[in-house]
Amino acid sequence: MALKIETFSSLKGGNSFFKAVTHPATAAPAAALVRRLAHARSVAVYDPLGFATGFAALRDLTGVAITGVYVQAVTDLSQQRLGHGTRPVTELTQSGADLVFVAAFDAERLVQQVAHLLPAGAEVATLDVLRLDANLLTNPRNYLDPLNFATNFAFFRDRDGAHTRLVTANYWSNYGGKQTSLALTLFDAEGKVLAQWREPLEPGQSAVVIDSRVVRTRFDLPAFEGQLFIQAIGAAGHDVVKYALDTFEDDGPSLSCTHDANAWPADFYAGLPAPRADERVVLWVQNSMPIAIPAGGLALNLMGHNEIVAFDEEVAPFATVPLDVTRLLPDARWPQQIEITAGKYLVRPRYEVTRAGRTRVAHPNVERTDLKPDPKIAELGQYLGKGFILPAPILPPGQWSSLLLPTPMALTQATLPVAATLYDPSGEALATRQFGNLGRHESVALELDELIGDSIEDRANLPWGHVELAYDFSAGTEVDGWLHALFRYEDRASGHAAETSFGAHVFNTVLTYKDEPQSYAGRPPGLSTRLFLRLGAAPFDTICHLVYPASTPWHPRSSTDLTLLDATGREVARRRVEIPCGGSLFWRYQETFEAAERAAAGAEAYVVIRDVTCRLFGYHGLTGAGGRFSLDHMFGF
Repeated sequence: MALKIETFSSLKGGNSFFKAVTHPATAAPAAALVRRLAHARSVAVYDPLGFATGFAALRDLTGVAITGVYVQAVTDLSQQRLGHGTRPVTELTQSGADLVFVAAFDAERLVQQVAHLLPAGAEVATLDVLRLDANLLTNPRNYLDPLNFATNFAFFRDRDGAHTRLVTANYWSNYGGKQTSLALTLFDAEGKVLAQWREPLEPGQSAVVIDSRVVRTRFDLPAFEGQLFIQAIGAAGHDVVKYALDTFEDDGPSLSCTHDANAWPADFYAGLPAPRADERVVLWVQNSMPIAIPAGGLALNLMGHNEIVAFDEEVAPFATVPLDVTRLLPDARWPQQIEITAGKYLVRPRYEVTRAGRTRVAHPNVERTDLKPDPKIAELGQYLGKGFILPAPILPPGQWSSLLLPTPMALTQATLPVAATLYDPSGEALATRQFGNLGRHESVALELDELIGDSIEDRANLPWGHVELAYDFSAGTEVDGWLHALFRYEDRASGHAAETSFGAHVFNTVLTYKDEPQSYAGRPPGLSTRLFLRLGAAPFDTICHLVYPASTPWHPRSSTDLTLLDATGREVARRRVEIPCGGSLFWRYQETFEAAERAAAGAEAYVVIRDVTCRLFGYHGLTGAGGRFSLDHMFGF
């Protein structure tokens, strides 16, 4: 029951046509277009760009009397589209249709090209009736320019004693973006629009803060639990809205943070942890579509198990529904993992874990459907050294415990041959644990205390380091480069926990393999760093853990600038730090910048972590009273 529409391709990137026809503002005009098609006696579909099937996946055309589907490219002939074999557009005049539907935006030229082929008296309808207002477009001359649909969704709620805070920066200004603004739509749990507004962004790399408490007061709203749709107008360089999202409980013990959701819905997600016996895990089903998710359109299964259990409720367009995973999988228990059949209805969803009155919010990851094992990866050691590395912090062990759980993240990953290596801050390897060749159904969690205990007796005084998960080719060679894991951290005194998950990359080598080492802009290799660090307002402090992973030996030490900027993007202070190659650095905002500097930067300050000599990987979080803390990986731009 998955939607038959392309949302994202690893080769072509995001599909702007998909975003154009699912934008919340298109719901009413799309419904009107379908009614017009249904009222026609007969409809011929001209589909020169291949968009008709995608549009039909989102809109019910069963009431439309389609007489034929016509194409322009000879190579598209004899395909099945909308229940018809495609025919050359030169035969359109013989269709006898009284309405020709041209399935395209910017369709004027396409219509002119076939005007002489239209049946006598036939009307013409195009997708241009779905166009957004011009003031919502970055490039009106090319409607499907990806920058016209720089969008994303955010989990967003505000209720008595709990709120959310979204933070980012006007990074589009770095790429020439001018007069940038955000168009925002807030949906409640039922998918109804609570508020719509425009936030102009200050020139330059200014801070962007959207606090649910401010929104609720501004629009005099009741408590809400839904999602925020964000569109950047005047964007440049990036067609994705990146952000950090903090979830607060004002008077309680809960605190968590997550980063931006992938802006394109996927067929499958994985890495959703099953609950411990004393936990409740809720998957927040947030429909990203202008159509309902049908009953049975979503399903869960234990990773590596064939029994798939469908969610038997319909979810309204843009609605938010909490799904307790034990409702579908009552016997699922940590460290088992849960796979989500999402049918392209959801952007990367959030899940919330409740334990002993404390909650934490995190996210699963996109499970790839287009991968197959790559035998060359196991042969690249002489060129790429360690190859694919997944680095993660070991938080100061005197306060926190750390845990690692490898997570299959592609449908074809039958096995995972992996090993975890512990490094101290200088980059010295302290201990390694081989998992063997894990089967898809095997969920094996490693308490990193076990590795620490193997090498260090005085845990309380151990300096913080990091762990790297990598392939273990002595255990198996069937790998694809899409290596993921979940990392969980727990305060030893309070029991508060945080978790994050991510995937491996090749780091810091000038040699390239396919799209690695990954580059944010331009072709690989990516060998520099620009990370965004949001800062918590008082009474919270900010923690940051930077890792300098290297697949092959690179510069002996990093040359990393921590630049503190105020809300306007003005530099207030700067610190230079040097991280050993293969090592890491754990630091706190209040220890790194002086009180006068923090005061001058203000409440909406942020830090940019910049290094032109190497690629760093970063994690960030907040700490507060009562053992509260949060942690997730950072984003760059």
